[in-house]
Amino acid sequence: MPHVAPLAAFGREDLPLAGGKGANLGELVRMGMPVPGGFVVTTEAYASLRATSADRQGYENAAIPGELRDAILAAYADLGRGAVAVRSSATAEDLPGAAFAGQQDTYLNVRGDVGLLDAVRRCWASLWTDRAVAYRARLGIDPAEVRIAVVVQRMVDADVAGVMFTAHPVTGDRESIVVEASSGLGEAVVSGLVTPDHYVLDARGTVREFAAGRREVVVRAAAGGGVVHETPADAASVDRLPGAVLAELARLGTAVAAHFGRPQDIEWAVAAGRVHLLQARPMTAVPPPPLRGRVNPLRRRLAAVLLELLPTRPYPIDMTTWIPYGPAGLMAKVTESIGLRGAFEGFLREEDGVVYRFVPPEPRPTPRLLLAPFVIARRARRYDPARWRDDPRYATFRAQVRDLAARDVSRMPWQELVRIPREALALVDPVAGLRIDYLPGAGVAIARLFFALRLTRRGRMLGDLLLDGRTRTEQATRELEQIAAEVRSDPVLAARLVAEEPAAVLPALRQLPAFAAFLDEHGHRESSSPLLVTAPTWGEAPETVVGLLTVLATAPPARAARPPLSAFSARMRRWIERARVGTAFREDTHYEFTRPLPILRRALLEIGRRLVAEGVLERPDDVFHLRLDELEAGPDRRLRDLARTRAARRDELAGVRMIDPRAVFPARDSGDALVAGEPASGGRVTGPVCIIRGPEEFGRLHAGDVLVCPYTNPSWTPLFQRAAAVVVDSGGLGSHAAIVAREYGIPAIMGTAVGTTVLQDGQVVTVDGDTGHVGEAS
Repeated sequence: MPHVAPLAAFGREDLPLAGGKGANLGELVRMGMPVPGGFVVTTEAYASLRATSADRQGYENAAIPGELRDAILAAYADLGRGAVAVRSSATAEDLPGAAFAGQQDTYLNVRGDVGLLDAVRRCWASLWTDRAVAYRARLGIDPAEVRIAVVVQRMVDADVAGVMFTAHPVTGDRESIVVEASSGLGEAVVSGLVTPDHYVLDARGTVREFAAGRREVVVRAAAGGGVVHETPADAASVDRLPGAVLAELARLGTAVAAHFGRPQDIEWAVAAGRVHLLQARPMTAVPPPPLRGRVNPLRRRLAAVLLELLPTRPYPIDMTTWIPYGPAGLMAKVTESIGLRGAFEGFLREEDGVVYRFVPPEPRPTPRLLLAPFVIARRARRYDPARWRDDPRYATFRAQVRDLAARDVSRMPWQELVRIPREALALVDPVAGLRIDYLPGAGVAIARLFFALRLTRRGRMLGDLLLDGRTRTEQATRELEQIAAEVRSDPVLAARLVAEEPAAVLPALRQLPAFAAFLDEHGHRESSSPLLVTAPTWGEAPETVVGLLTVLATAPPARAARPPLSAFSARMRRWIERARVGTAFREDTHYEFTRPLPILRRALLEIGRRLVAEGVLERPDDVFHLRLDELEAGPDRRLRDLARTRAARRDELAGVRMIDPRAVFPARDSGDALVAGEPASGGRVTGPVCIIRGPEEFGRLHAGDVLVCPYTNPSWTPLFQRAAAVVVDSGGLGSHAAIVAREYGIPAIMGTAVGTTVLQDGQVVTVDGDTGHVGEAS
């Protein structure tokens, strides 16, 4: 393997030898891009060193072997021995999810043999700076696996320089190019020393937006080497970049992004009117592209439902297990059975093996949809939702779940263990069949009641009439209320529940027979999302249940009075009863088909533990970064790299939304209100805001608080006994939060998109559930 070679000798496949910067620059040279000439001191050269110690000082003091020294100086002579830029190029940098921007060192305007060798040594040593070591540790990169190359290029004494993003780094628009520029060397822009000129261009270089910078300082090459910082005499007099330069930057940036297949962060310089590309790396943390065109009401409604069920970014294991087979996959089968495809499919897009974008589903009708009214009517007549538990498919499902749950995955041989996930997923099929057959009857009954109430001008009563306490979710809440009453009767335990962390009081609660029985019966329920296998269940995270008990133990049950049925005719009472049965069917089948979820999780985590024992993974839950088919292929060292790369990419996207919520929940005319959304449960109350972002924060809610949250699911139901009102970023009239808020008679506003970001903990607000407005308390 060479120790020194020209840039043109490398391409993007040569990352292990040339490092990220060197490999990308070599690829640009091969493309014919205007890259200053140069060479790479490869990672093999770094590996040949004998540092005095394995730290920064040890490499700075390392003696460069004579043969390597001669090769570096010979390559320098081929460049003409003029001024050069010396840049670090580590093997872990400029990668998707791990840009390492600024973590290693760069030295500009280096002159002479001695200066060059010293700069190369300092680049090697920069692999061991405190900031670089900490950055690698955060990404879980083993220091022993990282090497560093050094790129040496002819110095471009720039008149103007800067950076170019081939996608808008804030909006994610792939049809915009953002250029930032300032006088002198690009170091001033890259290091944040100046406020640069800011251009937003289209692909042809036409300026869409421009904001003038201030050019607080100009970095220039010094006569004797190195750089100097100058204060410009009149920064405002500097002209904007010529149109020809902008057009050339746009052309080059578009070509580079297309070649690498992803948005690029490019450093560039202009000298004597000519554009040079100095560096290219994948853009990190770039938002998904904005949606193009109009999102119709059906797509918007489906997106609202799905977003409420996706509080966190799915993992690769979610994408290959519970998402296609669980609730979304089940509903895809239901809608396809009546001739509608795509309603619950294809809404998540992956890049580098990680979900990066949510796209509202696009339902596609098939010819079968023309027969849907007849199919629905036939099923509604044949399958009575009141008798779905008598269906043999339900009994078979429960028996198969019990049998599979009883098997001890910890004792299984590998080949048997890796089959368990598919066996658990297959258990959902009977429930899909039940929903296909019985949902039409439920839907017809609810629709009939809805139209009957509308005709008699009582449409707002629908939500109150549908709930009668018979669903499994409502029954679970009542069981929790009974446990809370038992806790309230024990002053010591009640005080501990409020004063201590859930994990600390959990052992005492487990001594209550009712609490243990509750977890046995309802432990399969999801804690945060029914769409994700990576979210723990109540049984695995009983602290969630403790948080709910904390709410209930300090807030006795209180529900809104339901309309008396005696006010309705006998026929209307029958229709109400049928609609209630239909509502219970929808809720209870969801409750039932999550029973395989803990089985699937146990198998996956056991696979993770086995892979840790084999040295393939570092932690059992790293298995979530892998796909099911990859696990089924067997233990392989390549799984470690896949998991690590995807974990880095996921970490990079931690602060990036999968979709701009305004694309699903459009801005509403709010007047003077702080936040506006869809009115979902009437009433007007004033109280302090309490932002609850997930189940781990349930215990923070106090009686009378305005619950503000990004989403809800059935696990949140007991919170509504304590909240004065609820304001949710996602969801609509038919979402869980809206239904339960109406049951408890508290105001609810859905689909605000920004409630959790605009409102603040403790802020006193007035929630108007009739108008959908949240305003400052008067």
